[in-house]
Amino acid sequence: MGFGQVEALQHEGVSLAYERQEGAAPTFVWLGGFKSDMAGTKAETLAAWARDRGQGFVRFDYSGHGRSGGQFEDGTISRWLGDALAVIDKLTAGPLALVGSSMGGWLALLAARARAERVAGLLLIAPATDFTERLMWDTFNAEGRRTIQVVGRLVEASQYSPEPNVLTMALIEDGRRHLLMDKPYPFDGPIHILQGAADPDVPEAHVRALAALLPAERVTFELIPDGDHRLSRPQDLARLLAAAERLAR
Repeated sequence: MGFGQVEALQHEGVSLAYERQEGAAPTFVWLGGFKSDMAGTKAETLAAWARDRGQGFVRFDYSGHGRSGGQFEDGTISRWLGDALAVIDKLTAGPLALVGSSMGGWLALLAARARAERVAGLLLIAPATDFTERLMWDTFNAEGRRTIQVVGRLVEASQYSPEPNVLTMALIEDGRRHLLMDKPYPFDGPIHILQGAADPDVPEAHVRALAALLPAERVTFELIPDGDHRLSRPQDLARLLAAAERLAR
């Protein structure tokens, strides 16, 4: 599939790489996961779908990710949310459908709250809402907590990359400013959730706890019994595009 024309947006001294296609509303905005980029299979598939149907579409890399500038270890939820809002404000107009994968699901919910007048629908793929607290800090053992508090960083092996994950105390502390799973989350548009029952990184129970805080009449929860965290198999991508079609109507 490949990229169209990749351009750059300057935001807070960092060059953010993006690809934009003008087209029908709502404009779909892709928000990727932790350490992922806009060249991933799901983002590529959605971009091709948007091109084929003439749908407005934007995908981008957060600072410290992919083709964008900046250092990954400088990243926080505030920083990456700021990147997303800069893309929304400067590169889009009219109604939006936010598609968030993993960490991008959390950022999509935060962005929809910050731009409530713009966001018409949400498509959340294994949304890792509040992951810095519930899926990181709460799972660290005593030694891990001491290390990240004293050293300021914790290095963990990644099953998705030969490079380890470097987790910072700044990421954990900043994440606490954006926690959503302590109260109901109001939203007036449709919310479609895709979740794998075999996801080892963002468990089904975590996503069901999030879904319980969303307006029940707005939510479609689609559980994929043998789905993992990536949800990038052909059958998973077909579900993704079917959900996007429903949001595009």
